[in-house]
Amino acid sequence: MTTPPTTSGAGRFDGPSSPVRIGALVPLSRPGWVGAGRHLLAGLELAVREVNDGGGISGRPLELVVRDTAADPEKAAAAVDELAGLGVAALAGEYHSVVARAAAARADALGLPYLCSSAVLDALAEQPTPWVARLCPAQSHGWRIYADFLLGAGHRRVAVATQPSVYWASGVRVLRERLGAQGGGVVELETGALSPEAVCDELADSGATALLLLVGHPDPAVPVVRAVRADQRLTGVLIGAPAGQPEFAEWAELLGGDGAAIPFLRYLPERLDSLGTRVESALREQLAGEPSFVAFEGYDTITVLAEVLRAHGTDRARIAEAWPGVAVEGTRGKIRFSRVPGIDVWQWAWPPVQVVDRDPADPGRFRVLRTG
Repeated sequence: MTTPPTTSGAGRFDGPSSPVRIGALVPLSRPGWVGAGRHLLAGLELAVREVNDGGGISGRPLELVVRDTAADPEKAAAAVDELAGLGVAALAGEYHSVVARAAAARADALGLPYLCSSAVLDALAEQPTPWVARLCPAQSHGWRIYADFLLGAGHRRVAVATQPSVYWASGVRVLRERLGAQGGGVVELETGALSPEAVCDELADSGATALLLLVGHPDPAVPVVRAVRADQRLTGVLIGAPAGQPEFAEWAELLGGDGAAIPFLRYLPERLDSLGTRVESALREQLAGEPSFVAFEGYDTITVLAEVLRAHGTDRARIAEAWPGVAVEGTRGKIRFSRVPGIDVWQWAWPPVQVVDRDPADPGRFRVLRTG
C-alpha cells in the first residue's frame, strides 16, 4: 500500500513554495499491527497540520510521504530507498521493532536521518550510528520496570507464551535477568507448538503464578486469553502483556471483560500538561476514540523534526548532527537525546513509563498500577 503525501494547511502559504518532505513508515495492513499504525499516523498527521497552520518550515509547507510497511522488514528497507530518492529530509515512524531495525540499517547506509517513533528493541542498530534517534524507551528499560511490577505483586515464577522473534527473545532475556536476580524464573511456552488449550495444560503444571503474552495480536494472543480465562485450574493466574496489546480498542472489542486486568506497558505520564491535554483532545476527535500512547509518539516525532528543520534546514547531515542539541517540549515532557550504554542510536532517556490495565468494572477505563 502506498499512501499519497499529506499536505495539511497548504492553503496558508503565499506563492509557490516547495514542500519540505518527511518520509513516514507505518504499518497500515496485515500482518502489521494496523491499530497501532492508525494511531501512529494520526499523531504524525495532526502535528504536520499544526506545523503548517503555524507557517510551516521557514515558510515552506511540511509534507508527509507515507509508506505502509505491513510489518515486513524487506518492504520497509525498499521504502527507505524510495523515500531517499524522493528527496525526503528525514524519516519518521514505525512501530514494529524488527521492521524499524531494517529501516534504521538502510537509513544509516544512505545517510538519511531517521527519528524512530515507537520501536523499542535495544539493538535498533547493529553499530553506533549518527543518523538514527529514538523517542520511545528501549525495551530493556521498560521491561525491567514491568518485571519489578511483577516482583512487587509477588510473582517470581512466570510463564511466557512466545513466538519466534528477536523482539520476544530480547524480552525473555530481560525478564530472566530481572526475575532471576530475585530468585525467580521464567518458563517458556512456544505457541507454535502448543494450542491454546495445551498452553493451559502446561501452565497448570508449571507452578507459575503469571502468564505473559509475548505473542502477536489478535492471534494467538486473543485465543490464549480466552482459553486461560475459561480454565478453572488457572483462576488465580495473572495474565500480563508487557508489549501493550490491551492498549488499543480492538482488544476490548474482541475480549470484553476477559481482556481486563491484564497489565501492560504504556508510555504516558500520570497527568498530561496543557500541551498534552490539547493534543489528546485533538487526537480523540481525529480517531473518534481514546488516543493511545502511540498517537502521542507520532505527534512528538513531527514536533521534534519540525524544530530541527527550522533551526538547521533540510541538509541531511546537519539534521543528524543536531540530535544531541535537541531540547523540545513534547506532549509527555521535554525531549532530549543522549548516548545510552548498550544502545547504538541517539535515545530519549527516558519517556515516562507506566504499567496499567483495563478496569474489570469498566474495561474502557485504564488503571495505573506502577510508574517508572
